Amino acid sequence: MRKIIFATGNEGKMREIRKILENMIVNGEETQILSMKEAGLNPDIVEDGQSFEENAAIKAKAVAELAKDAIVLADDSGLEVDYLGGEPGIYSARYLGEETPYSVKNSHIIKLLEGVAEAKRTARFVCAIAAVLPGGEVLCEKATIEGTIGYEEKGSNGFGYDPIFYVPSYARTTAELSEDEKNEISHRGKALRAIRERLEGKR
Repeated sequence: MRKIIFATGNEGKMREIRKILENMIVNGEETQILSMKEAGLNPDIVEDGQSFEENAAIKAKAVAELAKDAIVLADDSGLEVDYLGGEPGIYSARYLGEETPYSVKNSHIIKLLEGVAEAKRTARFVCAIAAVLPGGEVLCEKATIEGTIGYEEKGSNGFGYDPIFYVPSYARTTAELSEDEKNEISHRGKALRAIRERLEGKR
């Protein structure tokens, strides 16, 4: 059984990750997906990269140093709001402070866009996934989902900025989508499937 450790403590992310990576086979071996906590790892990670890809690689490498025989995956993801010049971007998790509830962050963004026309409320979720293999090779995939910022929080199925991210083709926020619907179209779902294909040798 090959261990794959994902460098996150976010249980919402881990649910999505396990669903998308279930039954993955790497080099003929079945895989077990573990969070950092489950693997007993707690490295001191300084996310000082200037892009989603750099930060994902920084996290994956930090955990890989402590998990020599495992494949380590890490993601860096966030929300880019065009009207706000791409903010909060790579600072999405730290926006208004790391301990600030997302309900406060979401309300703040909605207020900043008060009176802004629908056409100018465009935004996207971005996700970069980095994989560090036992030999030190680093793979990276990046994906996005386009949408707009809603006028109020809606839905309770997601986490983070999901309640304010409206997907026009579904006429719902990502927090109103079912788990399967979200995994099919989300930035993280797309990036995870891409990295899975590379780890399984399909491309």
